[in-house]
Amino acid sequence: MKFIKNYKSTLILLLSMIIGAILGVIFKEDIKVISPFGDLFINMMYIVIVPLVFVTITNSIANMNSPKRMGKIMITIILSFVVTSLVAVLVGVVTTYNIDLIDVSKLDKIELGSDITEIDNGDATILDRTLSVLTVSDFGELFSKDNIIALLVVSILVGISINMAGKKGEPVKKLLDSLNAVLMNFIKLIMYYAPIGLGCYFAVLVGTLGTSIAVGYVRTFVIYTVVAIMYYFIVYTVYAYIAGGKRGVRMFWKNIVPTTVTSIATCSSSASIPVNIEAAKNIGVSSDIADTIIPLGTSFHKDGSIIGSVFKIMFLVCLFGTDVTGFGGVSKIMIVAIIATLLVTAVPIGGGTISEAMIINMMGYSMGALPILTIIATIIDPAATMLNVVGDTSSSMLVARVVDGKDWMDKKDKKK
Repeated sequence: MKFIKNYKSTLILLLSMIIGAILGVIFKEDIKVISPFGDLFINMMYIVIVPLVFVTITNSIANMNSPKRMGKIMITIILSFVVTSLVAVLVGVVTTYNIDLIDVSKLDKIELGSDITEIDNGDATILDRTLSVLTVSDFGELFSKDNIIALLVVSILVGISINMAGKKGEPVKKLLDSLNAVLMNFIKLIMYYAPIGLGCYFAVLVGTLGTSIAVGYVRTFVIYTVVAIMYYFIVYTVYAYIAGGKRGVRMFWKNIVPTTVTSIATCSSSASIPVNIEAAKNIGVSSDIADTIIPLGTSFHKDGSIIGSVFKIMFLVCLFGTDVTGFGGVSKIMIVAIIATLLVTAVPIGGGTISEAMIINMMGYSMGALPILTIIATIIDPAATMLNVVGDTSSSMLVARVVDGKDWMDKKDKKK
C-alpha cells in the first residue's frame, strides 16, 4: 500500500500513456480528434515555464546562505562531485551513442506542427550563438519559452543582486517566497490534468508517428534500467574500493541496501537524506562529512539524472536526425547534459521541467518537444533516483578517504 501511495501519480501517468498508446494503435491518424485535449496540457506547461524559471531560480539564489564549513572538506566535496559527474555523463554517452533509441526508419512522417521541429541557426559563429543563447536584445524577449538560458542567467543575477541588497532586499525575498508558493499550487492544478493531457498527447503521437514511437520509449526504459543496474553494481563498487579497499566494498554493500530501498520506494532524493546519512556514518564516514555531503549531494550531485539527460538528448537526436558525430557533437552532448542537470538541481519543484527546457533550448529544438522528454523523465524516474541517492553515499566515502586518510573508517567519530 505504501508503494502504491508513493508511486500513485507515476502509475496513473504510465497507465494514461498505455491507454493512449492503445488508442493510437487502434484509431491511427483518426485519433487526432482528441489532440486539443493534449494541446491544452502542453499550452499550460508552456505558460508555467517562464515564471517557474524566474521565480524558483531567483528565490533559491536570494535565500542561499554561505556554507559554514570551508576548507578541505568543501573543496574535496566539490572535486568529487565534478569527477563523478563526468564519469556519469561519459557512461551515458558511451551506452547511447551507437544505439538508436528510436527506429526512425519505421516512423511515419512527422506531422505534429512546426513547433516541434529543429531550429535553424543559420551560419552564425560560435560566439554569435553563445551570445544569442545567454542574452536577448530586448527585455520583453526574456519572457519567451525559447529564451530559457537567457532567462536563467538573468534570474541568477537578480538573485545575487537581492542578496547584495541585504535588508533592503528582504521585501523582494518575501514577495518571491509568496510567488513561489502560489506557483507551486498552480503547477499542482496543472498536474491534476496531466494524466488526461499526456494520455491524449501520447495517443496522437502514436497514431501520427506509428507504434515505433511507443517502442522507442520502451527501448529507452529497458536500456536505461540496464545501464542503471550495471552502474549501481560496478561503478559504486569501484568507488568503494578506491575509498577503502576490500573493507570499503564490504562496508558499502553491508549498509547501502536500506538507502537503495528507500530511494526506490519514495522516488525522492530529499526523502532519502536521513537514511542515507545514517548509512554513510555506519560505513565509517565521519559525522561532519556525512552531514555536509549528503544534503549538498541531494541538490548538486545526481548521477542518475545526468545519465538520464544524455538519454533524453539522444532520443531527440535519433527522432530528428541531428548530427552529433565527431568530437564536437560528443562534447556538446556532455556539456548540455551536465549543465541542464546541475544548474537546476537545487530547485525543489519543477527542476525537471526546467532541465528539459534547457536541453531543448541548448540543442536547438523548439519547445514542442517538451512533452516527449516529460514522458522519458516519468519512465526512468525510479532508477534515476536510486543512482542519485546511492551516488551521494559513495561520494561521501571518497571524500572521507581524502580528508581523513586511508584509516578513515576508524576515525568516523572524530570531526576534523
